[in-house]
Amino acid sequence: MSLDVASTSLAGPARAWRALSPQWRGGIIRLGAAWLVLLFAFLGDWGAMARQWWDISTYNHVLLIPAILGWLVWQRWPQLERLTPTAWWPGLILLAGAAFLWLLGAMSGLDLARQAGVVAMLGACVPLILGVRVTAALIFPLGYLVFLVPIGEELVNVLQTITAEITIALTHLSGIPARIDGVFIDTPAGLFEVAEACSGVKFLIAMVAFGVLAANVCFLSWRRRTVMLLACVAVPILANGIRAWGTIYAAQIFGIEAAAGFDHIVYGWFFFAIVLALVIACAWRFFDRPLDGPAIDLAAIENAGWLAGLERFAISGTVAVIGFALVLIAARCWALAADTLAAPVPARIDLPAVEGWARVDYTPTIWWEPRAQGADHRLLGRYRDGRGHQVDVFVALYASQGEGREAGGFGQGALVPASAWAWQSPAPSVEAGKGERLLGNGRIERIAVTWYRQGELLSGSNARLKLAVIVDHLLFRAEPTTMLILSAEDTPPGRAEQSITAFRASTGSLARWMDGIAQVR
Repeated sequence: MSLDVASTSLAGPARAWRALSPQWRGGIIRLGAAWLVLLFAFLGDWGAMARQWWDISTYNHVLLIPAILGWLVWQRWPQLERLTPTAWWPGLILLAGAAFLWLLGAMSGLDLARQAGVVAMLGACVPLILGVRVTAALIFPLGYLVFLVPIGEELVNVLQTITAEITIALTHLSGIPARIDGVFIDTPAGLFEVAEACSGVKFLIAMVAFGVLAANVCFLSWRRRTVMLLACVAVPILANGIRAWGTIYAAQIFGIEAAAGFDHIVYGWFFFAIVLALVIACAWRFFDRPLDGPAIDLAAIENAGWLAGLERFAISGTVAVIGFALVLIAARCWALAADTLAAPVPARIDLPAVEGWARVDYTPTIWWEPRAQGADHRLLGRYRDGRGHQVDVFVALYASQGEGREAGGFGQGALVPASAWAWQSPAPSVEAGKGERLLGNGRIERIAVTWYRQGELLSGSNARLKLAVIVDHLLFRAEPTTMLILSAEDTPPGRAEQSITAFRASTGSLARWMDGIAQVR
């Protein structure tokens, strides 16, 4: 009897497969094969994304996205199977563009571009192998693929600042005397930090993913969809500020330890569920898509003249597969060739003498040492002038930029994660450098200003550094990268900026000074 049951359960999918047209069966096989090739050819990138989905709470919600994508396709399948898939050669342009995006990320060490590229290649296979009408029917699920990419950590500092401003405003409104300094709020009950984990970024990203899904599934009106999306951006930010204020308010009554303990219980997906439930409850009465309505307008897709015009570029499935393979091979070979580039660097570098300044022992109040993973050389020292100004100088020299050796990568530079130092606020820029104010153990302030030197580039912008690295790699040009960080403890307040400015005036041209240390000019 068990064999009969098994045979019956397998007969349904087999009959459904045989009922498909030859074009659909061939298209599904080719698409599945292309996706398997993408999975294994870029296994490192998929593995890195999967680890972020699993290990980083900001991206835990992404674990649900593959199931949501499957459901969206299943929802459209009754209309989809009535279309005829046809391979389409302009899909190779889309695939090449996605592969080029991955290539730029591979050349610059920018994981975001690499991961966005592999996800985009996944989507580009649909118009290439199944054609424009099927793509039009799947346009929303294909767009929803973007939520597979772990993005949003770049917003942490901005959200920390916004949350701190909301919190201090509510704290003052509730009659509690408080003083704000960057993301730190000092109250009678103690000093509170709006830390990275409290920025609310994970709830914002998850709410945006939910809002986009709900806007498509529950609404037909574009005005209502827009309002839904705006609510999914504004509500989690405001709710997070209210939560932070509630913790501070409770601490004034019950003590900081009790308030922090309650906050750790509430602050999590339980908090997200409450916010999500409130948004759904408010939006429910405005849902305007019929429950039994089709997910796509099949008649509009079948009768669209512009889609008929695009179908003139149809090709055979075999040609599409060959083109797919050539694009992937070209991207991988180009990346491999660029990754072997390395500029010559000296066997040894030293911090130079600076007129009016003397080298002294490096004895910070709280140990501070920037991170420069993958650098060929690192230097850290302290200078002092006759007026008592002290400046800490960190230099890192890289023969090349890439995976595991990124001067501007996450966790690299002046602020090392999980250290005694926390980001406090932006600091005034010095000659286009990136200024940051750091706080050590809640008591010692420090200003750090970062510059990057790559070829003719001198900037504190990580984005400009990445762009310069990409251009060099595309042209197979090897240039070393120098990272310079000038820092000083801000005691008394304002002293650090004065010390850094005075040191800069003594070094002369910053570009020539950095090139002299790296011995590249």
